[in-house]
Amino acid sequence: MKSISTQYGPLTPQHTSDDLRQREILPVEYYPSGAIKSIPLEKQTIIETPVGTIPSELVSFHENGVINRIFPLNGKLSGYWSQEDEFELAESITIPTPIGRITAKLLSISFHENSAIRSFTLWPGETVSTPTAKGPIATRIGVSFTPEGVISSLEPANPISVQTVAGEITAFDPDAIGVNGDYNSLGFNTNEEVIRVTTTLTKLTAIHPDGRTSIFTPEYRESWCGDTEEEVVPMMVRFLDDSVKVQTNPDLPAVTIPRKGAAFFTEPYLPQLAQPFGQLKCSV
Repeated sequence: MKSISTQYGPLTPQHTSDDLRQREILPVEYYPSGAIKSIPLEKQTIIETPVGTIPSELVSFHENGVINRIFPLNGKLSGYWSQEDEFELAESITIPTPIGRITAKLLSISFHENSAIRSFTLWPGETVSTPTAKGPIATRIGVSFTPEGVISSLEPANPISVQTVAGEITAFDPDAIGVNGDYNSLGFNTNEEVIRVTTTLTKLTAIHPDGRTSIFTPEYRESWCGDTEEEVVPMMVRFLDDSVKVQTNPDLPAVTIPRKGAAFFTEPYLPQLAQPFGQLKCSV
């Protein structure tokens, strides 16, 4: 199989498969312009990236040729090969990041078009300590950064109280999915002020300029565990320059409250006390 030339050296696309991890041959993908978009590799290959040498089984590119995302492993999960099997193959990697050097088992590392690191994604069960203006935060799933190297978002590993323009909110998303660490439930602006937070443990009260009061709490849904069980739905709150947006149902639009003339208050909200007969047995 002929190698493909990239600015990171020649890379050999996958052209064979095996019975366990690689049960099919994945195609090389191209942009409409003809530039390489992604290359599944024949074997794990050491690639010199902006954060050092990374072993890779799959690499994708921006149209300008800069690495978009690099995957150390790319096994296909099936009845023959589990996530646990793949995790056992994963090795800890040390990379420099805007928050310092981190060492962990990484699902992927992504980069902006200027080659600055955009995010890193952790294997399930892996955590790192992320230093922030709010103090160190134990982080799962991943952390993302702006092209200038400022923290953009992270996924808290445990419930943590953060200060917002509406008051203290306990940040935690039990439904967070670790596909990648590009966009996480706790988001910051370039001054590291909270602009997005997901919670199941905070009640938000808004008093409008005309005196009306709106109260927002996380909603409930039928649990996947059984017809009689209910579980809490995470509530997302976003802080814009001129408004606060609250979304208690992911299937419905957010409620927008203008900030000018309004007052906001927060307080702890304990779902198990709000619905004592609907205990949360399947998720946090």
